[in-house]
Amino acid sequence: MTTDQILAEIREANLSYLMLAQSLVRIDRDQALFRLGINEGTADLIAALTPAQMMKVASSNTLLCKMRCDDDMVWGLLTSHGKSAANDAVSRLHASILMAGRHQEAA
Repeated sequence: MTTDQILAEIREANLSYLMLAQSLVRIDRDQALFRLGINEGTADLIAALTPAQMMKVASSNTLLCKMRCDDDMVWGLLTSHGKSAANDAVSRLHASILMAGRHQEAA
């Protein structure tokens, strides 16, 4: 993959993220804050973006969204390494609870 291809992929991911985030914020703000892991100020900014502003911001060479699963425990729970299918739902629930707690800490 060339540098130009990588930058094009980043722009596409950024635009998709901004469109999704704006839609979520406008439909259900509280759910958007939780699911996106953003604060009120960021939600206000995203909700107010015009299409032209979204295109400009998306054109950055830096990925706008970030991984919220930044530790081994959450990744292990999400991927269910070494777990049976019966425990899969419980593991995913546990991971969601851990990430929700981190959202509250950041707010």
